[in-house]
Amino acid sequence: MSYGIYIGRNLTADGHAWLAGYGDEPSSHWLEIVDRAEHAPGSTIAVGVGPEADMPGVRSAIPQSATTARHMRVSYSYYLGVPAPITNGGLNEHGVAVRDIWSTSRPELIAMTPAHQSGPNYSDLARIVLERARSAREGVDLIAALIAEHGYSDYGGNSHLIADPDEAWVMIQFSGGKGLWVAEKLGADDIRASRPGYVGVVPTKPDDTFLFPDHFIQTAVGLGWFDPASGPFDVNRIYGDGKGPWEGPAWVEAEMRKRAAKEGGITREDVFWSISTEVLTGDTAGYGQVVPLVHPGFWELRMMWHAPIGPVTAPLLPVFLGQAGVPDEYAQHRYLTMGEASRFLDRRKEAKDPATVSHVPQGIEVADAAFYEFKRLMHLCFQDEGLLRQSWDHWRRMEGSVAAQVHEVLRTAELLLDAGETGLAGRVLTRESHVWLREALDDCKALVDAGVVVLRRSERLTRTGPPSSPKQLW
Repeated sequence: MSYGIYIGRNLTADGHAWLAGYGDEPSSHWLEIVDRAEHAPGSTIAVGVGPEADMPGVRSAIPQSATTARHMRVSYSYYLGVPAPITNGGLNEHGVAVRDIWSTSRPELIAMTPAHQSGPNYSDLARIVLERARSAREGVDLIAALIAEHGYSDYGGNSHLIADPDEAWVMIQFSGGKGLWVAEKLGADDIRASRPGYVGVVPTKPDDTFLFPDHFIQTAVGLGWFDPASGPFDVNRIYGDGKGPWEGPAWVEAEMRKRAAKEGGITREDVFWSISTEVLTGDTAGYGQVVPLVHPGFWELRMMWHAPIGPVTAPLLPVFLGQAGVPDEYAQHRYLTMGEASRFLDRRKEAKDPATVSHVPQGIEVADAAFYEFKRLMHLCFQDEGLLRQSWDHWRRMEGSVAAQVHEVLRTAELLLDAGETGLAGRVLTRESHVWLREALDDCKALVDAGVVVLRRSERLTRTGPPSSPKQLW
């Protein structure tokens, strides 16, 4: 289902905008940095969904871009039969950040979706924006052009929050196979939380704030869903679920507005809280991602704060676009990865059936899996309020300590880049990020060991009955 929040730069203590969120998927999650790449003329990429998807379709090939941008993202292996690896978004070298967020279409549109639907799916669109877009608006135009030329493979409706340091756009893609989409521009004074993504009243013709295809209004008129004489065109009521903002987004937007009104405005800590609070974040949140939307002097200095699970029981820590890669512990492991239950790290049957061999490198699998270890901590904390508060306080202290060091690390790397020492700058960024991520994992394992002892000795480990978790708004 996923959750995203955009905060405009005029409301923040640091003077820049933020994009944050997480994805809700019942599968493995891993962090990756993807290199810039050149592609031969005529290259294509496979997109869409196959017959095994919950809403089936036909896989197809579309042209690849001549160059794809360096970017970082969180990937995962399963959602509603969409082909893996899947992504909800991340950050690219041009400063474009993307968050993919579910947004259901009205039931009649879902029912109209052809069984042979084709074209990019929601993950394809997020990945393509990361690979190609140089601005948020260009990301919207890319998606619009792809839908118009190749179609759209959906699972009931979807949206994307696409942001750069200057502006952001909420873009909804609707079910039905009719090429329907709408985009709303967000600016320096806006706060927008999406879960699901929504757009309200729009003018009957596109303008600087609202974009949609030429047939957008007329399609609703032809289906009998809108009478131009009856009043304004409410997108959510006519093409969506008709509920407007749900309780969770309305609550967190109001809370962030209160923080924006305080002296100094919204801080990094406030942004982290917006995706860490147990009111919104629990077991379904597969990771955490916070992007400061800035234009540094070098693309290598772009960064996002990453948590390997929902940050209610994990810290958000820096990952730099210029670092060489991620620690093995944060890469893809077999834990909860779709299809790995029937595969082996053994090649004896490979010639007869290649699908029996694991997709995870053996050298990676011997490392601890951060996703698994932090999930252990989450489920301990959800059984005991005291442990939850201790874990929360510990990770917030760690985030504060690391935040105090980030400026020096970025300044060191910038001086090296200014001197033409790209390799040395990359080594600094890699080393510091890896140290922080691994220190967090060590702390996590220590907290798990202590928590197990406390709950076992007090006979409070839940071995039967329903699982425990904080009450959430969604």
